[in-house]
Amino acid sequence: MVSSHIADIRFDGDVERVRSWASNLEENTMQQALTSARCPAVSGPIALMPDAHWGMGATVGSVIPTESAIIPAAVGVDIGCGMIAVETDLDASHLPDNLGPILRGIGKVIPAGFNRHYKAQKTAIDWLAANPLETDLELKSNATSKMAPQLGTLGGGNHFVEVSIDERDKVWAVLHSGSRGIGNILAQQHIGTARQLCQDLERSLEDRDLAYFLDTDPGFNAYIKDMLWAQDYALENREQMMNALLGVLNDTVGRPVKELRRINCHHNYTERETHDDRELWITRKGAIRADVGDMGVIPGSMGTNSYIVSGLGNAASYRSAAHGAGRAYGRKAAKRAFDVASFEAAMEGRMWQKSKAAELLDESPMAYKDITQVMSDQADLVTIEHELNAVVNYKGTK
Repeated sequence: MVSSHIADIRFDGDVERVRSWASNLEENTMQQALTSARCPAVSGPIALMPDAHWGMGATVGSVIPTESAIIPAAVGVDIGCGMIAVETDLDASHLPDNLGPILRGIGKVIPAGFNRHYKAQKTAIDWLAANPLETDLELKSNATSKMAPQLGTLGGGNHFVEVSIDERDKVWAVLHSGSRGIGNILAQQHIGTARQLCQDLERSLEDRDLAYFLDTDPGFNAYIKDMLWAQDYALENREQMMNALLGVLNDTVGRPVKELRRINCHHNYTERETHDDRELWITRKGAIRADVGDMGVIPGSMGTNSYIVSGLGNAASYRSAAHGAGRAYGRKAAKRAFDVASFEAAMEGRMWQKSKAAELLDESPMAYKDITQVMSDQADLVTIEHELNAVVNYKGTK
């Protein structure tokens, strides 16, 4: 086992339940993780990442092992949400002094918030033709009709697009998004089915959001099939937006931008992996895979830096790492606690949607944990390859 610097290990009796890397962890978050760890579907200690915070059912920033079962709400409703980053051949000197046209250009080619392309893009139509959704669920027509128009769109909340500069003055394109409306719809229906199944079969649960399918249940394979499809949709969604973002940079510098490398990683997903000679489903809800050599993207908030990392393969964390800064305040609490003036001060030096500051207040950097502390807490999980400072930030607004 790779040596680890676990901040806290919690036991129930003689049973190890939770391993936490978080130096800043709310007690309700630990209690939720302990509740999740006691779920009959869970097959070993839960690993809490340094950005862990309370979530629906399972804690955001948790890695959950199951052997012959799956917990749909642990994967979450934004199936396949994750990060993509491209290192370009541009230096900071290639960017214009006025970054406003880049921000406006992103807004033109990447619909955000509740928006979607008015007409589905050819790339979306082609991808869906090659990767049709073959679900056993009965979906309403308005659910499937959005799949193509939303493929290549950002969404809202903490999803974002950034142009960043690393410590070598190299320019990176970065964005965060997931499986949009269709992923949410698939997840919600399967979560509901799991809840009903556990109720009908009188399976004991401390939290109904920990409802699960055993691999002998009819719903198990149906969920796995839809979940894997939604993960692929999310990955493709990021690919298409990244291509559009690089197009904006092409137009800005007046030549084709060369792509040096591309990193595209999920942080809300599950996959079958081998750990300690056991075949397990490893569900990462707000965590990235960090096996030896795995490249990952770990963002801070919209006013702090992000990181390109390589995994160290720490077995104690199921070869995982944090997915970002993690919220310190809920959205309503953030809007009560902070004001526009302090938000604008925190965003000084970046090109962003300043006119939308009041609307974006719940995404203020002060609403998130300290990303530098998060990275320090997980020094045994990942190695920092590059630190990215965003000079342009674009988010979904109403």
